Amino acid sequence: MLLVADFPGFIQVFSDGSVKRYERETAPASNDSSSNGYKSKDVIISSTKPISARIFLPDTLDSSSHLPVLVYFHGGGFCAVSTTWSGHHTFLGDFAVASQSIVLSVDYRLAPENRLPIAYDDCYSSLEWLSCLACSDPWLERADLSRVFLSGESAGGNIIHYVALRTIQEQSCDQVKIKGLLPIHPFFGSQERTEKERASGEAENLAKTDLLWKLSLPEGSNRDHPWCNFEKAELSRAEWSSYPPVVVYVAGLDFLKERGVMYAAFLKKKGVEVKLVEAEGEDHMYHVLHPESKATRLLQKQMSEFIHNF
Repeated sequence: MLLVADFPGFIQVFSDGSVKRYERETAPASNDSSSNGYKSKDVIISSTKPISARIFLPDTLDSSSHLPVLVYFHGGGFCAVSTTWSGHHTFLGDFAVASQSIVLSVDYRLAPENRLPIAYDDCYSSLEWLSCLACSDPWLERADLSRVFLSGESAGGNIIHYVALRTIQEQSCDQVKIKGLLPIHPFFGSQERTEKERASGEAENLAKTDLLWKLSLPEGSNRDHPWCNFEKAELSRAEWSSYPPVVVYVAGLDFLKERGVMYAAFLKKKGVEVKLVEAEGEDHMYHVLHPESKATRLLQKQMSEFIHNF
């Protein structure tokens, strides 16, 4: 059995199709309110696929108020990571408190066993689940489905773009009204290299991102596939006019920063209301790696302010 793909400390793929993912520290859900002001529980979105999610519910003084909903898709290059990671758990639990919102964090199926568009389909299914079951789950009875926001980092930032496109094109999930998108360090690419990608000192980072796209896209595809290169996605002018407002968060030291800046500029050309926010001196996924840092607290504040403008 030969090793055919290796992202050290992240994922290994072998010639028989088996995959090894490196374990990270995880956090259990807790139905009891924590000292940090929230409780969490795991739910099944689909038992057959399977898809699960973790709900974060903040403690609130006014138990009758309805709360906005943040649906969050984790990163990991479509190939790794989980919403149960302790960094995600802490970041999203604290965000639920800071923003006074309900958070639904989705665990979708991973590549290369489940190549795209499976992650898109799974994450879209979470919106269908939310639309159908919000009234029957006591944890969601206060969810304001007219104020739903999509967020996620890295691959998750990519996913929210294509989930939003699908809701517009299919005019579906009527119960769920997507009011805005908050991609964090979004993961996109293209056959044409950016200036940073061509830099000699970035060869290792470039090889890693190329590997993740190779493992994630349909076999035989290249990086100009519409799921990688956002400029290739087809949407009419009328459909673009329905695209929700977006805040694109980038990090100053992130190898993917250029792609995030390009994404924001692309949306602006399409007439989308978009804002670009940079965390200077921070690196990719810093909010998950350091969920209690000052930079992360600032990010949570910025995201909360965006949500409560609607």
